[in-house]
Amino acid sequence: MLTLIKNGEVYAPDYLGKKDILLADKKIGFIEDTIEVPDNFVDIKVIDAEGKIVVPGFIDSHVHIIGGGGEGSYKTRTPEIQLTDATLSGVTTLIGVIGTDGTTRTMASLIAKARGLEEEGITCYVQTGSYQVPVKTLTGKIEDDIILVDKIIGAGEIAIADHRSSQPTVDEMAKIASAARIGGLLSGKAGIVNVHVGDSLDHLNIIEEVVEKTDIPIRQFYPTHINRNPHLFAEGINYAKKGGYVDFTTSSIPKFLEEGEVKCSKGLKRMLDAGVDISQITFTSDGQASLPEFNANGEFTRLKIGKVSTLYKEVRDTVLDEGISLDQAIRVITENPATILKLKEKGTIQEGKDADLVLLTKTDYRIDTVIALGQVMVEKGEPTVKGTFEEDLS
Repeated sequence: MLTLIKNGEVYAPDYLGKKDILLADKKIGFIEDTIEVPDNFVDIKVIDAEGKIVVPGFIDSHVHIIGGGGEGSYKTRTPEIQLTDATLSGVTTLIGVIGTDGTTRTMASLIAKARGLEEEGITCYVQTGSYQVPVKTLTGKIEDDIILVDKIIGAGEIAIADHRSSQPTVDEMAKIASAARIGGLLSGKAGIVNVHVGDSLDHLNIIEEVVEKTDIPIRQFYPTHINRNPHLFAEGINYAKKGGYVDFTTSSIPKFLEEGEVKCSKGLKRMLDAGVDISQITFTSDGQASLPEFNANGEFTRLKIGKVSTLYKEVRDTVLDEGISLDQAIRVITENPATILKLKEKGTIQEGKDADLVLLTKTDYRIDTVIALGQVMVEKGEPTVKGTFEEDLS
């Protein structure tokens, strides 16, 4: 299958100018100033990208693909993600995680869902474990999961600084990081430890202690929800200046923002102004996660659901509202997560890499067309491919 994208302005994410891109099956074949279709050659789809911007497919590296939550009892278990939840949001690669519920949400189900999403047309990997320590793995060991199971690329999300966590010790976190690191080294994967950071004033202390007391490097950890409150965000800046990665969560609700959660678009500008290198920063949606509210006594009051659609919305806001250039802003959901997670075929528009692309309208940066592994999934803002059990959205 050949697809030719003509006349688009390409951000790879580096700005390449106006280029034609030829996709050969699932890969990017050629990127040239002009690629002409031979006469009488009919077996090719041509997409006219005049007036469009072409960027890499988005990577959402923290999504509860089999649902999450349940903090308000069984009826509040959130639903699984559907294919078009991702594709309509420009997301062509997902990383699945388990959150609070490591009992009814299992690694077997997580991997099965990842494989199902891949059968439907997008790329999906997972992290092993959940909030709980000891980590509930598939094979019994973190390193065995990473080495032996192709879909498993790291561990997480391990919870710290949160009343819902297992309150892991420094030694326990060091052993988790060591196991993930060994698994990564022996398999060529990232072996990263994805860490859920809660509202506690303990902040990132446990990670920093592990780094200080052991030989484990700071970039073995990938802490998320750094923007959840002002004091954690301030600590996140300090942590990043020490060389660590920081991840912002785009799903939110007005109440959280009113209570001090830092809006991702504004947070990115603040971190860059503070001197943090953009390569250390990513956005993730926390899609399908529960967004629970608790009162002062720690009692559950109500719950909302995280949305993958918030991922690009916040990136777009960084460009339109905060004045950050598109080539910089788009990195937090393309090149940066691909580098951090060692997804070598993802994150940039380059010959030989996976044909994951998003076409944006040049006037207002809205998603027009989404291509995953060479297949057009969304065209003119409408899904051309739907999930197996999705209702007709037309």
